[in-house]
Amino acid sequence: GLNFIDLMVRQGNIDNPPKTPLVPGFECSGIVEALGDSVKGFEIGDRVMAFVNYNAWAEVVCTPVEFVYKIPDDMSFSEAAAFPMNFVTAYMMLFEVANLREGMSVLVHSAGGGVGQAVAQLCSTIPNVTVFGTASSFKHEAIKDSVTHLFDRNADYVQEVKRISTDGVDIVLDCLCGENTGKGLSLLKPLGTYILYGSSNMVTGETKSFFSFAKSWWQVEKVNPIKLYEENKVIAGFSLLNLLFKQNRGGLIKSVMDKLLNLYNNKKIKPVVDSLWALEEVKEAMQRIHDRGNIGKLILDVEKAPTPLMANDSTETSEAGEEEEDHEGDNENKERMPFI
Repeated sequence: GLNFIDLMVRQGNIDNPPKTPLVPGFECSGIVEALGDSVKGFEIGDRVMAFVNYNAWAEVVCTPVEFVYKIPDDMSFSEAAAFPMNFVTAYMMLFEVANLREGMSVLVHSAGGGVGQAVAQLCSTIPNVTVFGTASSFKHEAIKDSVTHLFDRNADYVQEVKRISTDGVDIVLDCLCGENTGKGLSLLKPLGTYILYGSSNMVTGETKSFFSFAKSWWQVEKVNPIKLYEENKVIAGFSLLNLLFKQNRGGLIKSVMDKLLNLYNNKKIKPVVDSLWALEEVKEAMQRIHDRGNIGKLILDVEKAPTPLMANDSTETSEAGEEEEDHEGDNENKERMPFI
C-alpha cells in the first residue's frame, strides 16, 4: 500500500526519519512463506495482510505475528493491501476517539483519498450521519455519492458548512494541518472533537523545504486550553503507526481489524483501489498522490511489469480526473493500469 506518510518519510518530514538505505512502506498483502518457531494460528500458504515497520515495499517481508491478519476468501490481494492503514485509521478516529453516534456530523478533508473513502463508508454504517467532504473538483463526480455535502478543496468550506449547518459539525478529521487547524476548531459544535491525523500541507514539492515546513507550522493556530474549556471542545491527535510500533497497542488494533473484517464480510465496507503500479514506477505513483490525483488507494504490485511510458506521459491531476471518469463503470475492485 502507498500512503501519504510515505511521501513525508521520503522528504524527512517526520520525527526521527530512518537512515538510508531503507525499504519504505508500512502495509502489504501476500502469502505466508515461513513461520517462526512459536507462531500459532497461521500456516504456510495462508493469504494474509500485515502492518510492517518499514520494509513493506519488498518481495519478501518479515513482521511480528501480532501485525498479521488473514485475508477473507473473496478479498483480492490488492484490496487487502489497501485495507489495514486506511480502515483502521478511519475506524479508530470515528469510534474510539470521537465516539461517532447516530445523527452526528463529520467533516473530512481529502474525501477522495484512501482514508477519506474509508471514513465515508464507515459513517454510512451508522444511521443519519451527515458527512461533509473537501476534495479536488475533478473528483467530485466519482465520489459524490459517498458523502452528503462535497466542497472544492480550494473553496471557503467553513462558510459552506455553516450555511448548511449553522452550529457546525460534531467531528473534524484533519489530515492537512496548517491553517486548516484553526478552521476546523472554529467549526466544532460544543462537545465536538477535532482530530489531527496527518500534515500533508507540509509536503509541497519534490524535496524537503524548510520554508514551506515553517510556513505550515506558523499557520497552525495556537491552542488555548482555557478557550477549549470555555467552548466545550475536544482536540486530539491520532497516529496509527506510533500506536502500533511505539506504544504497543497491537492487541487493540487486532480487535478493530476483527470488527472491520466483519463489516467487510457483511458487505458494509469495501476498499477502493485507485490503480496498480510496478515497483519501478514508484516515482510516478508517488507523484500521483502528491498531485492528489488518486481516488482511493495506490498499490505497488511486485509481480506487475512496468507500463511503457509514452512521450506525452503526464500525471496532471486534471487529466487524472478524466481517467477516473472514463472508468466510472469499472468494477473488479477498481484495479486498473496507471494513468498514461
